[in-house]
Amino acid sequence: MRKLRLLWDFRGPDSLEIAKHHVIHLKEFTQIDKLSFVEASVIEQNKYINSAFIIIFEIDLEVFKTALKPHRITIYNEQ
Repeated sequence: MRKLRLLWDFRGPDSLEIAKHHVIHLKEFTQIDKLSFVEASVIEQNKYINSAFIIIFEIDLEVFKTALKPHRITIYNEQ
């Protein structure tokens, strides 16, 4: 089954802390709605741009997309 990475981008001097906090809410969402996910974490791009992400199975995309409105969605290729 294909995996997708949903991303939310944050900008500014507090972007890392905001992204970390967003990950907490992503995990809470999965627990409340009893959804599975592969990983949820932060991508630190630089001091002023950071992203929160969650990796999900494609079958759950509509639930996540409708409720959480990610900024970007990419196909996740394990390496």
